[in-house]
Amino acid sequence: MSHPPDSGQAPAHAAASGSSDTTRERILAAAMEEFARHGIAGARVDRIAKLARTSKERVYAYFRSKEALYAHVAARELSVIAEATQIDPSDLPGYAGRLFDYFTARPDHHRLITWGRLELADAAATEADPTRAAITRKLDQLRQAQQAGQLSPAWDPADVLALVNQIATTWAAQPELAEAAAEHATDSSTAARRAAVVTAVEQLFPRAV
Repeated sequence: MSHPPDSGQAPAHAAASGSSDTTRERILAAAMEEFARHGIAGARVDRIAKLARTSKERVYAYFRSKEALYAHVAARELSVIAEATQIDPSDLPGYAGRLFDYFTARPDHHRLITWGRLELADAAATEADPTRAAITRKLDQLRQAQQAGQLSPAWDPADVLALVNQIATTWAAQPELAEAAAEHATDSSTAARRAAVVTAVEQLFPRAV
């Protein structure tokens, strides 16, 4: 997922007021909900403003465009995800389990990121793109683990990261399958789905001994 090169935030003086931080946080929380529900094209700044108990003009005082507001919300969410899940190249099954837990508890956050992948797929990537930067850091960690003998060098780090992420988010990305599993699986519990994710990653990339 790529974001526009300009973060779109207005100069600090444009948002200066005694309650500016509180208003800004309300806007960001409202934007998270609106973008997760409607995507970028379908989101409406007037709904964001209403939910945040402020005006459209106030929203635009902080962010120059709806796309810039999405970019900021998505970048902050990606930072939170990275901190909450913490990739450990020597224990990729554990990392997959943490990703599963995060998005199982927050399906709206998965939708928020997915909308960006769909709607900003053709946007030009920049060095400041938070997604690109996060991927680069994780690939570097995987290469270092291979050099340290903690991860098989037979795999390209890019393939490792893509496969682990895909397996870990299988159920978040396919809610219709999750509903079917809840009705038809031998064990319909969330714990069973998590165990399947962790076992699949373990089979591909065993924990370092």
